[in-house]
Amino acid sequence: MHIDPYIVLGSALIGLLVGMTGAGGGALMTPMLILLFGVAPAAAISSDLVASVVMRPIGAAVHLRAGTVNRRLVLLMACGSVPAAILGSFLLHRLGHAKGDVRDIETILGGALLLGATAMALRYALDRRSGVAREDRIHAIAPRPLLTVLIGALGGVIVGMTSVGAGSLMIVLLMFAYPSISARRLVGTDLAQAVPLTLAAAIGALLFGRVELALTVSLIAGCVPAVVIGSLLSSRVPDRLIRPVIALVILASGLRYIGLSTPTLGWTLAALLLAGVTFVLHGWWAAGRLARPVSSSTALE
Repeated sequence: MHIDPYIVLGSALIGLLVGMTGAGGGALMTPMLILLFGVAPAAAISSDLVASVVMRPIGAAVHLRAGTVNRRLVLLMACGSVPAAILGSFLLHRLGHAKGDVRDIETILGGALLLGATAMALRYALDRRSGVAREDRIHAIAPRPLLTVLIGALGGVIVGMTSVGAGSLMIVLLMFAYPSISARRLVGTDLAQAVPLTLAAAIGALLFGRVELALTVSLIAGCVPAVVIGSLLSSRVPDRLIRPVIALVILASGLRYIGLSTPTLGWTLAALLLAGVTFVLHGWWAAGRLARPVSSSTALE
C-alpha cells in the first residue's frame, strides 16, 4: 500500500480549513484529488467521504469539549440529513454516467454559495459598522425545528450525490437561520452535525461507490492532525477573525463549483487574501491614529 506524501500534505491543508471553518472539505478535497493528482472522480468522492468519517468526529470532539456545540440543532439536522444522504448516494448510483446531471447540481450549488459568501461579507461589514456582536450563548439559541430539519435534508442529498457542499451550504443556511450565533459555535455545531451525515454518506459510498484504501489512508494521515489544530484555533479565536475565513472558504467552494480552473482559482484567492490583509492593516492603522493622544501643541491650536 503506497501512501502519497503530496496527498498527505494537500489533505493536511484542507483539514486545517475544515477545522477552522467547518466548510470546504469535500468542496476542495475532491477537486484537488481529481485535478492535481489525477484520481478518478468516483474514487475521489468515495475515498474523501470515508476519510471524513475519521476526520470530522475528531474536530467535533474538540468543539464539544470547548462547549461550542448546540446538541439540539445537531439532532434536528441529523433527522433530515442522514436519510437524505443515503438517498443522494442512491440517486447518484441511478444516474450512472450521466455526469451532466451532477454537474448541473454543482453549478447551481456554486451560484448559491457565491451569493451566500457575498451576503456573509456584507453582513460582516454591517456588523462591524454597527458594533453588533453575534455572541449568543450556545444553549440560548431557540431551535426552529422544521427549518433546521429541511436544512439538514438539503445538505444530505447534495453530499450524498457529490460528496461536497454539506459544510459550505449548511454554514450559510445556519448563519441566516440563526443570525445571533457566533462563528465559533456555528463551526462547532456544523462539525458535529456532519458526523452522522458523513457516516451515512460513507455507507452509501461503500455500497454504491468505489473506495481506494491507499488513497483513503493518505487522506486520513494528513487531515486528522490538521483538523485538530484547526478546531483548537476556531474554538478559541475571536469571532471577528473566524467569519472572514469562513466567507473566503465558502467563496472558494462556490468558484470551484461553477467551473473556475485551479490556477485561476488560486490567483483569485491570492488577490482576495491580499485585499483582506490590506483592509485589516488599514483598519488597525486608522484605529491607532484615533487612539493616539493629542499633543499639547496641537490641542492649543
